Amino acid sequence: MVVNKQAEVEELYKYNHLVGRVENRNTIIIPEFELECGETLYSVPVAYSAFGELNEAKDNCIVVCHAFSGNSDVSEWWGPLLGSGKAFDTDKFFVICCNVLGAPYGTASPLTLDKRTGKNYGPTFPLTSVRDDVRLHKRVIVDELGVKEIALVIGGSMGGMQALEWAFTYKDIVKTFVPMATSGRHSAWGISWGEMQRQAIYGDQNYNNGYYTMDKKPDHGLSTARIAGMLTYRSFESAHRKFGRKTQGRHLKRLNARETTSEGDKETTTKATNGTKTNSNPNTNPNDDRDAPTIYSAQGYLRYQGEKFVDRYDANCFLAISKKLDTHDLTYHHPKFNYLDGQEGTSDNTTFGAEDDEELDEEEMYKQVLASAQQPCMVVGIENDGIFSIKEQYELAKYIPNAKMELLSSTEGHDGFLLEVKQVSRMLKRFIRENLPKFNSDEDSDSSICSAESSMSYLMYSK
Repeated sequence: MVVNKQAEVEELYKYNHLVGRVENRNTIIIPEFELECGETLYSVPVAYSAFGELNEAKDNCIVVCHAFSGNSDVSEWWGPLLGSGKAFDTDKFFVICCNVLGAPYGTASPLTLDKRTGKNYGPTFPLTSVRDDVRLHKRVIVDELGVKEIALVIGGSMGGMQALEWAFTYKDIVKTFVPMATSGRHSAWGISWGEMQRQAIYGDQNYNNGYYTMDKKPDHGLSTARIAGMLTYRSFESAHRKFGRKTQGRHLKRLNARETTSEGDKETTTKATNGTKTNSNPNTNPNDDRDAPTIYSAQGYLRYQGEKFVDRYDANCFLAISKKLDTHDLTYHHPKFNYLDGQEGTSDNTTFGAEDDEELDEEEMYKQVLASAQQPCMVVGIENDGIFSIKEQYELAKYIPNAKMELLSSTEGHDGFLLEVKQVSRMLKRFIRENLPKFNSDEDSDSSICSAESSMSYLMYSK
């Protein structure tokens, strides 16, 4: 039985100083949940945001999956796609997004109370996987809210990983899926960037093996990790167009609304000319300019974004999500991997045929897994994506039988799936018209989508 008593919710959030940042949030408590790593979480809060109404058949659900530092409120980061007559048409669909395990915005994380100790989990929060998230969210969406079918599941980046896991874990429930700017297994390149970011946090003198206090946090390390991540979210063309070799004195004007980060921070200005305020180790070395006024606009931009990030995220949560990404690999749906045996949502092994070759290599197993999904799929890729190679999306589209590949035209790099909302809207509306005809109407059009320039103000949290 699921518990949703407000008093227990507040108790579980007593150490979470960030959960209040998401106002449009509901919470359900799952009494216990076994993770793939073998550990069990108890009194598990799951935060979700919902829009529109579930129909009588309970088959009009769209599941939207957020990215790395996002939250469940889709209106904050994909707002231009959500609403009456839009791609996520709330007149037709029940749209829901659940916050993932490890994130600081409402679902169980390092900031959540561990009732066994009376303290927050902190660094003892166990390793979670993308599949854990999907299995947990299924408990909320299907088992508790009563959804019978999921018409569409969609997400970009880490959200795309979730969309894939939904489609392959619950093939009988998910009717169509759209993975964007993502992969079926996290690459060595992605793992390497994640390790670099983690080392930035570990190296902060305030990290204290994760047992830091709120008045002495590893802010410098978290800020540096954020800066490193931002280099993968954009592109050479994007940076050159916005900054070039401009200096701060020539570039203090407000950035326009289009300058929104893939992590979803709404940029306002590059006013951070004094560097990051989060340096926890002042140095008298005259060559150490970490706190010196920045010269180039690109420097000020990165420092400002890192500075903002520490106010809305937590270092242990960052580490938890980063490690989660590394575990992502659809190959584990292959029957040769038995660690899912006995757990809910395991794939139907009969879809893989009678393959019994012990020498079957990982590449072949991955292809077989991709071939096992029969639902209509639209894979969306960005050619200059700095973290998920376009080859990874072509691979998904090639081996998923009913998939088609769509290229998002953007100079923004990985961020394109958030910034190019007009293109995304057209793609989604066309995909829904073609593959979910029972939800079509004569009024469907792209005219209701506001321009990209004016709509970017919605993008506050994401990747």
